[in-house]
Amino acid sequence: EVQLVESGGGLVQPGGSLRLSCAASGFTFSTADMTWVRQAPGKGLERVSTIYRYGATYYKDSVKGRFTISRDNSKNTLYLQMNSLKTEDTAVYYCAARVYCDGDVCDRDSGYWGQGTQVTVSS
Repeated sequence: EVQLVESGGGLVQPGGSLRLSCAASGFTFSTADMTWVRQAPGKGLERVSTIYRYGATYYKDSVKGRFTISRDNSKNTLYLQMNSLKTEDTAVYYCAARVYCDGDVCDRDSGYWGQGTQVTVSS
């Protein structure tokens, strides 16, 4: 059974930092493209970042220079370091494996998804 378990969300002030983690099991993590997707209140799913199985990365324009995606294949774990957080980063953040995305729009019915972790940026 595939499992993706996110952790690390919480409440942070604007300008602060958080590090999200996603523990994966039930599939060969090292061969999977891994993606962070977020959903803000009242909005659709949007791709934040992808790290491909060969190590290349993709970032949504609005998070470039602030967020860093990484993976540790020895621990089957995906990370998202988020710095200089803004109120508009407030959302539920999902870890997803082998998900199909067209640009920044991802198909909720594709791949495997975690349950999500809430990130709230507020003063």
